[in-house]
Amino acid sequence: MESECPRTAALDLSSSFQNIEVAERVLVDLCNGSCCGQDDLDRVLSALREGLANAIRHGNRLVEERRIRLEIEVTGTVVRLRITDEGEGFDPGTVPDPTAPENLLRPSGRGIFFMKQLMDRVEFSSAPGGGTCVTLECHIGQHDGSTHEE
Repeated sequence: MESECPRTAALDLSSSFQNIEVAERVLVDLCNGSCCGQDDLDRVLSALREGLANAIRHGNRLVEERRIRLEIEVTGTVVRLRITDEGEGFDPGTVPDPTAPENLLRPSGRGIFFMKQLMDRVEFSSAPGGGTCVTLECHIGQHDGSTHEE
């Protein structure tokens, strides 16, 4: 069955917000023909945007010369994204809770929260040689439209 064969891509991107569109097109192409429905695709695309925006803005501090490595794998049941930046790294536990009353009006700080709501697994690790790697995983065809709770 064609949808069971893993479809993969690896992209080496500069830290430019314009490259988010490139990554989105690659993800859509890989999901095309799999059992990834529109709802799952929308969830994964939103998480991809958040992850890449965080890598560009917070990881690589908008330095275009710094690279972002994006690995995408689509199988019959899982879409997995791995985003790695070249920044100084960070502890995700230090990110303030965006749902706390004192943070509700802050203009930023919701990216990790959104990724955790949209995906089935969100895992941060230190990248070899520095930087941060975030792995995002969505089990496709298993969602009823409600958000994922951690």
